[in-house]
Amino acid sequence: MIEPNIHNLVLKIKVEKLQQFAIGQRWLSDTETELGLGVLIDVDERSVSILFPKSDETRVYARSNAPLSRIVFNVKDELQDQEGTKWIVESVEDRNGVVRYHVVRTLEDRTEERKSLNETRIGATIQLSKPLDRLLASQVDYKEWYDLRIEALLMQANMQSSPLRGLVGSRVGLIPHQLYIAHEVGQRFAPRVLLADEVGLGKTIEAGLIIHQQLKTGRSERILILVPDSLQYQWMIEMRRRFNLEFSLFDLTRTASIKEHDPEQNPFLTEQKIIASVDLMVDHEDLREQALEAGFDLLVVDEAHHLMWSEEDGGNDRYDLVEELAEHTPGV
Repeated sequence: MIEPNIHNLVLKIKVEKLQQFAIGQRWLSDTETELGLGVLIDVDERSVSILFPKSDETRVYARSNAPLSRIVFNVKDELQDQEGTKWIVESVEDRNGVVRYHVVRTLEDRTEERKSLNETRIGATIQLSKPLDRLLASQVDYKEWYDLRIEALLMQANMQSSPLRGLVGSRVGLIPHQLYIAHEVGQRFAPRVLLADEVGLGKTIEAGLIIHQQLKTGRSERILILVPDSLQYQWMIEMRRRFNLEFSLFDLTRTASIKEHDPEQNPFLTEQKIIASVDLMVDHEDLREQALEAGFDLLVVDEAHHLMWSEEDGGNDRYDLVEELAEHTPGV
């Protein structure tokens, strides 16, 4: 492993003239630094072949425009040999284009050990992952790539600041009132609203748009959708097909399987976006308590007209369930 010390300029990269290619030299790929330090194993008038021992791969490059940087250590630089031993360079000797290092190290008993080390015996791993390391090692990307990244970041910034963020990209033919409602509600932090359109006007689409925008803008991360048992699969398919949102379907079989695997695990903490039946919570008090304990950012309740309440009798079981969850959930 070669660990450059950027303060002492431990590693210095030199780009040598192309005609100075010599078998045994150490080169670094400018485009594939993860391959490690390569050894030049063959050269002719048109091409050069580099063996990368770290990844056990060989690359053949056109000699005229090979994307390679020559690795040369200077006096006082630290390097490692193939056995992983660290050495300090005392002097550098050039032998027909191939470097021979005279190195020294201090042993545990404070004595010094010296030896000569051909560059072919240097370790194959090189670390240039930090920006400053790469800059000092001349490992700089093409300017065109920088310009492209700046352009992409500006486009991303414009998209993130767009008032339509989270409302575009869905596979739906929007009616104007749906876009208006989704925009008004989706922009709120912790929205608490009742969607009461007539049958067939797309309340599920409106809810999906609101969910999508809440997720995209980071206002919500954990979402629980409570629906009648017969609508669970329909909701899961609609969220996936129209909004590309992966919701997990929680039924008694799944929750029992999670508990069997880990009795201490709260099933509702295993996923971020969950669809569950109202009856599942009503009939199983333990799951109800675990859902409350897990907590959610947004609660969506379909077919809310089944939640009954009167002054004389109070609420039915479904009403009480949703009321309790709503007290512990910012957005409903």
